[in-house]
Amino acid sequence: MEHAHIPEIPVSIFSLKHTFESAQPLTFYADYNEVSNTIVYPYDSSVINLMHSGDDEKGTLHIMGRHAAPATGEVSRRFRLSDDMQKIYKKINTDQSMAKAISAYRGMRLTLNDPWETTLVFIISQFNNVKRIRLITRNIIQRFGKEIYDSGGKAVAKGFPQSADLMKGTEKDFRDLGAGFRAKYIKSAAEYCTNNLNLGKLPAGKYEKLRDSLMEIDGVGGKVADCIALMGYGNLEAFPIDVHIKRAMERIYFKGRKMGMAQIQEFAEGRWGVYRGYAQQYLFHNARVSGRK
Repeated sequence: MEHAHIPEIPVSIFSLKHTFESAQPLTFYADYNEVSNTIVYPYDSSVINLMHSGDDEKGTLHIMGRHAAPATGEVSRRFRLSDDMQKIYKKINTDQSMAKAISAYRGMRLTLNDPWETTLVFIISQFNNVKRIRLITRNIIQRFGKEIYDSGGKAVAKGFPQSADLMKGTEKDFRDLGAGFRAKYIKSAAEYCTNNLNLGKLPAGKYEKLRDSLMEIDGVGGKVADCIALMGYGNLEAFPIDVHIKRAMERIYFKGRKMGMAQIQEFAEGRWGVYRGYAQQYLFHNARVSGRK
Protein backbone atom coordinates (compact mmCIF):
# COMPACT_ATOMS: atom_id res chain seq x y z
CA MET A 1 0.00 0.00 0.00
CA GLU A 2 1.25 3.47 -0.89
CA HIS A 3 1.33 5.66 2.22
CA ALA A 4 3.09 8.74 0.83
CA HIS A 5 0.00 10.91 0.98
CA ILE A 6 -1.93 8.98 3.65
CA PRO A 7 -1.67 10.47 7.14
CA GLU A 8 -0.69 7.94 9.78
CA ILE A 9 -1.24 8.13 13.54
CA PRO A 10 0.65 5.71 15.81
CA VAL A 11 -1.64 4.23 18.46
CA SER A 12 -1.16 1.93 21.42
CA ILE A 13 -3.74 0.05 23.48
CA PHE A 14 -6.37 0.81 20.85
CA SER A 15 -9.06 -1.48 19.40
CA LEU A 16 -11.17 -0.15 16.56
CA LYS A 17 -13.38 -3.24 16.68
CA HIS A 18 -14.22 -3.06 20.40
CA THR A 19 -14.75 0.70 20.20
CA PHE A 20 -17.16 0.42 17.28
CA GLU A 21 -19.12 -2.46 18.80
CA SER A 22 -19.58 -0.86 22.24
CA ALA A 23 -22.87 1.00 21.59
CA GLN A 24 -21.44 4.51 21.27
CA PRO A 25 -22.69 7.03 18.67
CA LEU A 26 -20.53 5.70 15.81
CA THR A 27 -22.01 2.24 16.39
CA PHE A 28 -25.34 3.58 15.22
CA TYR A 29 -24.37 4.99 11.84
CA ALA A 30 -20.75 4.29 10.84
CA ASP A 31 -19.79 1.30 8.68
CA TYR A 32 -17.19 -1.07 10.12
CA ASN A 33 -15.46 -3.90 8.24
CA GLU A 34 -13.95 -6.43 10.62
CA VAL A 35 -11.91 -8.18 7.90
CA SER A 36 -10.05 -5.04 6.82
CA ASN A 37 -10.40 -3.38 10.26
CA THR A 38 -11.71 -0.18 8.68
CA ILE A 39 -14.42 2.29 9.62
CA VAL A 40 -16.16 4.82 7.37
CA TYR A 41 -18.34 7.64 8.66
CA PRO A 42 -19.48 11.12 7.59
CA TYR A 43 -18.00 14.12 9.33
CA ASP A 44 -18.91 17.70 8.49
CA SER A 45 -18.75 17.88 4.66
CA SER A 46 -16.36 14.96 4.28
CA VAL A 47 -16.16 11.20 4.73
CA ILE A 48 -13.65 9.74 7.18
CA ASN A 49 -12.14 6.48 5.95
CA LEU A 50 -9.99 4.99 8.68
CA MET A 51 -7.95 1.77 8.75
CA HIS A 52 -6.24 0.28 11.81
CA SER A 53 -3.17 -1.85 11.06
CA GLY A 54 -0.90 -3.69 13.47
CA ASP A 55 -2.40 -5.07 16.65
CA ASP A 56 -4.34 -3.64 19.57
CA GLU A 57 -1.22 -3.13 21.68
CA LYS A 58 0.75 -1.17 19.10
CA GLY A 59 -0.57 -0.18 15.72
CA THR A 60 -1.23 2.60 13.23
CA LEU A 61 -4.34 4.45 12.08
CA HIS A 62 -4.30 5.31 8.37
CA ILE A 63 -6.66 8.08 7.26
CA MET A 64 -7.62 7.75 3.62
CA GLY A 65 -9.55 9.93 1.19
CA ARG A 66 -9.35 13.44 -0.22
CA HIS A 67 -10.01 15.04 3.18
CA ALA A 68 -7.41 12.85 4.91
CA ALA A 69 -4.92 15.50 6.03
CA PRO A 70 -7.40 17.80 7.82
CA ALA A 71 -9.08 14.74 9.37
CA THR A 72 -6.18 13.88 11.68
CA GLY A 73 -7.48 16.27 14.33
CA GLU A 74 -11.01 14.86 14.06
CA VAL A 75 -9.77 11.28 14.39
CA SER A 76 -7.52 12.09 17.35
CA ARG A 77 -10.35 13.90 19.11
CA ARG A 78 -13.14 11.45 18.24
CA PHE A 79 -11.21 8.38 19.43
CA ARG A 80 -9.62 10.14 22.41
CA LEU A 81 -6.14 9.15 21.29
CA SER A 82 -4.51 11.33 23.95
CA ASP A 83 -6.04 9.23 26.76
CA ASP A 84 -3.39 7.44 28.83
CA MET A 85 -4.94 3.99 28.86
CA GLN A 86 -2.29 2.51 31.14
CA LYS A 87 -3.12 5.14 33.74
CA ILE A 88 -6.88 4.70 33.26
CA TYR A 89 -6.65 0.92 33.59
CA LYS A 90 -4.57 1.30 36.74
CA LYS A 91 -7.27 3.52 38.26
CA ILE A 92 -10.32 1.44 37.31
CA ASN A 93 -8.90 -2.09 37.63
CA THR A 94 -10.09 -2.49 41.22
CA ASP A 95 -11.46 -6.04 41.22
CA GLN A 96 -11.64 -9.34 39.36
CA SER A 97 -14.77 -8.48 37.37
CA MET A 98 -13.27 -5.25 36.07
CA ALA A 99 -9.99 -7.02 35.31
CA LYS A 100 -11.88 -9.55 33.17
CA ALA A 101 -13.74 -6.79 31.30
CA ILE A 102 -10.49 -4.91 30.62
CA SER A 103 -8.82 -8.11 29.42
CA ALA A 104 -11.74 -9.02 27.14
CA TYR A 105 -12.05 -5.55 25.57
CA ARG A 106 -8.57 -4.14 25.97
CA GLY A 107 -8.08 -1.09 23.79
CA MET A 108 -11.74 -0.06 23.73
CA ARG A 109 -11.90 3.73 23.86
CA LEU A 110 -14.64 6.06 24.86
CA THR A 111 -15.38 8.33 21.92
CA LEU A 112 -15.97 12.09 21.91
CA ASN A 113 -18.77 13.02 19.56
CA ASP A 114 -20.74 16.07 18.50
CA PRO A 115 -23.16 16.94 21.35
CA TRP A 116 -26.24 17.09 19.11
CA GLU A 117 -25.32 13.82 17.38
CA THR A 118 -24.95 12.21 20.81
CA THR A 119 -28.22 13.68 22.03
CA LEU A 120 -30.19 12.39 19.06
CA VAL A 121 -28.84 8.82 19.09
CA PHE A 122 -29.40 8.41 22.82
CA ILE A 123 -32.96 9.76 22.61
CA ILE A 124 -33.49 7.10 19.92
CA SER A 125 -31.81 4.49 22.15
CA GLN A 126 -34.48 4.54 24.85
CA PHE A 127 -36.21 1.15 25.24
CA ASN A 128 -34.43 0.04 22.07
CA ASN A 129 -31.74 -2.33 20.82
CA VAL A 130 -28.64 -1.64 18.75
CA LYS A 131 -30.10 -3.00 15.51
CA ARG A 132 -33.18 -0.77 15.75
CA ILE A 133 -31.24 2.29 16.93
CA ARG A 134 -28.93 1.91 13.94
CA LEU A 135 -31.86 1.52 11.53
CA ILE A 136 -33.67 4.62 12.83
CA THR A 137 -30.50 6.73 12.95
CA ARG A 138 -29.48 5.82 9.42
CA ASN A 139 -33.03 6.45 8.18
CA ILE A 140 -32.92 9.94 9.67
CA ILE A 141 -29.50 10.63 8.13
CA GLN A 142 -30.74 9.45 4.73
CA ARG A 143 -33.86 11.63 4.95
CA PHE A 144 -32.45 14.83 6.47
CA GLY A 145 -28.66 14.73 6.00
CA LYS A 146 -26.92 17.02 3.51
CA GLU A 147 -25.16 15.47 0.53
CA ILE A 148 -21.38 14.98 0.70
CA TYR A 149 -19.59 15.12 -2.68
CA ASP A 150 -16.32 13.66 -3.93
CA SER A 151 -13.73 15.61 -5.92
CA GLY A 152 -15.64 14.88 -9.13
CA GLY A 153 -18.86 16.32 -7.78
CA LYS A 154 -20.52 12.96 -7.23
CA ALA A 155 -22.67 12.51 -4.11
CA VAL A 156 -21.01 9.79 -2.01
CA ALA A 157 -22.73 10.03 1.40
CA LYS A 158 -24.94 12.14 3.60
CA GLY A 159 -23.78 14.03 6.66
CA PHE A 160 -25.26 13.75 10.13
CA PRO A 161 -28.17 16.24 10.25
CA GLN A 162 -28.03 19.05 12.78
CA SER A 163 -30.97 19.99 14.99
CA ALA A 164 -32.04 22.76 12.58
CA ASP A 165 -32.18 20.22 9.74
CA LEU A 166 -34.59 18.05 11.74
CA MET A 167 -36.91 20.98 12.40
CA LYS A 168 -38.11 20.45 8.82
CA GLY A 169 -39.55 17.09 9.87
CA THR A 170 -42.85 16.34 11.56
CA GLU A 171 -43.61 13.77 14.24
CA LYS A 172 -45.20 11.65 11.51
CA ASP A 173 -42.00 11.85 9.46
CA PHE A 174 -40.00 10.47 12.37
CA ARG A 175 -42.57 7.77 13.10
CA ASP A 176 -42.44 6.76 9.44
CA LEU A 177 -38.66 6.41 9.82
CA GLY A 178 -39.19 3.93 12.63
CA ALA A 179 -38.84 6.15 15.71
CA GLY A 180 -42.19 5.17 17.23
CA PHE A 181 -43.02 6.95 20.51
CA ARG A 182 -39.60 8.65 20.33
CA ALA A 183 -40.80 10.76 17.37
CA LYS A 184 -42.27 13.49 19.57
CA TYR A 185 -39.04 13.69 21.60
CA ILE A 186 -36.91 13.96 18.46
CA LYS A 187 -39.10 16.78 17.15
CA SER A 188 -39.14 18.58 20.51
CA ALA A 189 -35.38 18.17 21.04
CA ALA A 190 -34.61 19.47 17.55
CA GLU A 191 -36.66 22.61 18.19
CA TYR A 192 -35.32 23.17 21.70
CA CYS A 193 -31.66 22.67 20.77
CA THR A 194 -32.05 24.98 17.78
CA ASN A 195 -33.99 27.79 19.45
CA ASN A 196 -33.37 27.60 23.19
CA LEU A 197 -30.25 25.64 24.10
CA ASN A 198 -26.81 26.08 22.54
CA LEU A 199 -25.25 22.66 23.13
CA GLY A 200 -21.85 24.02 22.12
CA LYS A 201 -21.86 26.49 25.02
CA LEU A 202 -22.63 24.06 27.86
CA PRO A 203 -19.88 23.64 30.50
CA ALA A 204 -18.31 20.29 29.57
CA GLY A 205 -16.17 20.15 32.69
CA LYS A 206 -18.92 20.93 35.24
CA TYR A 207 -20.76 17.64 35.58
CA GLU A 208 -23.78 18.63 37.70
CA LYS A 209 -24.46 21.84 35.79
CA LEU A 210 -24.01 20.09 32.44
CA ARG A 211 -26.33 17.23 33.43
CA ASP A 212 -29.03 19.64 34.68
CA SER A 213 -28.90 21.63 31.43
CA LEU A 214 -29.20 18.50 29.30
CA MET A 215 -32.21 17.33 31.29
CA GLU A 216 -34.07 20.47 30.21
CA ILE A 217 -34.45 18.75 26.82
CA ASP A 218 -37.77 16.93 26.50
CA GLY A 219 -37.12 13.18 26.50
CA VAL A 220 -33.73 13.41 28.21
CA GLY A 221 -33.73 11.80 31.65
CA GLY A 222 -30.84 11.06 33.95
CA LYS A 223 -29.42 8.07 32.08
CA VAL A 224 -29.53 9.75 28.66
CA ALA A 225 -28.09 12.97 30.11
CA ASP A 226 -25.18 10.96 31.50
CA CYS A 227 -24.61 9.30 28.11
CA ILE A 228 -24.52 12.73 26.45
CA ALA A 229 -22.22 14.16 29.14
CA LEU A 230 -19.86 11.20 28.77
CA MET A 231 -19.77 10.75 24.98
CA GLY A 232 -20.78 14.20 23.76
CA TYR A 233 -18.74 16.29 26.19
CA GLY A 234 -16.05 13.89 27.42
CA ASN A 235 -16.99 14.28 31.08
CA LEU A 236 -15.68 11.09 32.70
CA GLU A 237 -17.59 11.77 35.93
CA ALA A 238 -20.78 10.68 34.17
CA PHE A 239 -21.83 7.11 34.98
CA PRO A 240 -24.90 6.17 32.88
CA ILE A 241 -27.06 3.52 34.54
CA ASP A 242 -29.32 1.39 32.37
CA VAL A 243 -30.73 -2.07 33.04
CA HIS A 244 -27.46 -3.77 32.05
CA ILE A 245 -25.36 -1.66 34.41
CA LYS A 246 -27.86 -1.82 37.28
CA ARG A 247 -28.02 -5.62 37.17
CA ALA A 248 -24.26 -5.97 36.78
CA MET A 249 -23.51 -3.57 39.64
CA GLU A 250 -26.02 -5.28 41.95
CA ARG A 251 -24.66 -8.72 41.12
CA ILE A 252 -20.95 -7.87 41.30
CA TYR A 253 -20.77 -5.26 44.07
CA PHE A 254 -23.91 -5.61 46.18
CA LYS A 255 -24.29 -9.40 46.44
CA GLY A 256 -27.46 -9.34 44.36
CA ARG A 257 -29.30 -6.79 46.49
CA LYS A 258 -31.57 -4.29 44.71
CA MET A 259 -30.05 -0.82 44.90
CA GLY A 260 -31.26 2.66 44.03
CA MET A 261 -29.67 4.73 41.28
CA ALA A 262 -28.23 7.22 43.79
CA GLN A 263 -26.59 4.42 45.77
CA ILE A 264 -24.99 2.99 42.64
CA GLN A 265 -23.80 6.45 41.57
CA GLU A 266 -22.28 7.05 45.00
CA PHE A 267 -20.54 3.68 44.93
CA ALA A 268 -19.11 4.33 41.44
CA GLU A 269 -17.76 7.71 42.50
CA GLY A 270 -16.06 6.22 45.53
CA ARG A 271 -14.73 3.22 43.63
CA TRP A 272 -13.44 4.77 40.40
CA GLY A 273 -13.40 8.51 41.05
CA VAL A 274 -13.01 10.80 38.04
CA TYR A 275 -12.51 7.82 35.71
CA ARG A 276 -15.86 6.20 36.48
CA GLY A 277 -17.11 6.95 32.96
CA TYR A 278 -14.48 4.59 31.57
CA ALA A 279 -15.32 2.00 34.24
CA GLN A 280 -18.98 2.19 33.21
CA GLN A 281 -18.21 1.59 29.54
CA TYR A 282 -16.21 -1.55 30.27
CA LEU A 283 -18.84 -2.90 32.65
CA PHE A 284 -21.64 -2.01 30.25
CA HIS A 285 -20.10 -3.59 27.16
CA ASN A 286 -19.09 -6.70 29.08
CA ALA A 287 -22.63 -7.05 30.51
CA ARG A 288 -24.22 -6.54 27.08
CA VAL A 289 -22.05 -9.11 25.35
CA SER A 290 -22.33 -11.59 28.22
CA GLY A 291 -26.11 -11.19 28.13
CA ARG A 292 -26.21 -11.99 24.40
CA LYS A 293 -24.07 -15.08 24.93
